[in-house]
Amino acid sequence: QVQLVESGGGLVQAGGSLRLSCAASGRTFSSYTMGWFRQAPGEEREVVATIQWTGSSIYYADRVKGRFTIFRDNAKNTMYLQMNSLKPKATAVYYCAAEYLGGGYSRPSSYAYWGQGTQVTVSS
Repeated sequence: QVQLVESGGGLVQAGGSLRLSCAASGRTFSSYTMGWFRQAPGEEREVVATIQWTGSSIYYADRVKGRFTIFRDNAKNTMYLQMNSLKPKATAVYYCAAEYLGGGYSRPSSYAYWGQGTQVTVSS
């Protein structure tokens, strides 16, 4: 089992940047495929980016490609999401998720472990 804690959310103006962190504790972090998801009020939870446990496969949702970067530091048991050129429609609660030896799928149902979420608000 793994416990996940997100941090780094906040209020930022459109065009600005934020870096989210997801600290993991528990079993071997390097064996977990990790993902960032977000959920806006009244909307379904959607994938932002995923990084497979092997580190060889990274997925980005089309709407964030070229602006967001997902990466992990296995020595620190931490995953990150660097978000640049933020837009107001990025406003949501951002969640990190983990799946042991996961295939890097974009469906939320593919991930067994979730953090509590961190709020990101982008003002226009």
